[in-house]
Amino acid sequence: MSAFTGVAGLRVAVTGASGFCGGHVARAAAAAGADVVCVGRRPGPVGEHRFWDAARQLPDLAGADLVVHCAAAVGDPAPGSAAEARMRAVNVDGTERLAAAAGGTPVVWVSSASVYDPRRDRTLVREDHPQAGHLNAYGRTKAAGEALALAAGAVVLRPRAVYGPGDTTLLPRLLSRVRAGTLLLPGPDVLLSLTAVENLAGAALAAAGWAPGAYNVADAAPYGRDDAVRRVLRAHGVRARIRHLPLPAARAAARAAEALASAAGREPALSRYAVDQLAHPVVLDLARARARGWAPHRTLDDYLSTLGRQA
Repeated sequence: MSAFTGVAGLRVAVTGASGFCGGHVARAAAAAGADVVCVGRRPGPVGEHRFWDAARQLPDLAGADLVVHCAAAVGDPAPGSAAEARMRAVNVDGTERLAAAAGGTPVVWVSSASVYDPRRDRTLVREDHPQAGHLNAYGRTKAAGEALALAAGAVVLRPRAVYGPGDTTLLPRLLSRVRAGTLLLPGPDVLLSLTAVENLAGAALAAAGWAPGAYNVADAAPYGRDDAVRRVLRAHGVRARIRHLPLPAARAAARAAEALASAAGREPALSRYAVDQLAHPVVLDLARARARGWAPHRTLDDYLSTLGRQA
């Protein structure tokens, strides 16, 4: 029996359903008995498709009982680039269009823990953690977009480092950094919250009944960075040693890479944002979502064990 019986019989519109997170939400909603409408430029894995370019148009949400907004522009674009402008058009202006089209329909808006100020201590991050000092356009535009969503009465979810089946960004990018049997990580080992995509999908559907506001979403316990990376490498059959690059050197390399990328108008090979995401402890406090009855059940070990079976 599905755990998400709260959406059975509802028409659930999922934006960005052709993507990683949105696809999982759409499939979970369908498995729970919902009538799914996938809203985006490409069809989703289930249900009806309604075309929407978030950077240009109002979405067609007619008949929806619930909207889960997963559509987003991601990446680390160079300042002033066309990619940065499109990111704002999707993440900020697209939110305005979505809110206008939704009217009084409940909206669950998938944000990111990247909205939190990286200059403050993040050993235990609550939802009232300041939002400033963002290191890239992604953090800035997600913060601006979710502010609009909250003002419109949405439930906002803030996952961190989403991984799982179909991930084309997080773990593949990590694996691509292995050079000559070595993976350099910035600074010493730290604790990090990660979010299994199944935990995010479960929260997105459960959140239909939550009070408007922001909620952190992650796996039940944080992971030691180095141990988690070793397990990921081993599960993918990659033999590599982990070495620690001093943080000042990592930051200097990131600044140099950003300068080169900005001059060329492209995404940097290494950024201050990427260094920050790996070099500092970031643990999300889940108390607010847990108080609503939500509990994360999937873990990194669950995911890695599926890779072993596939092999």
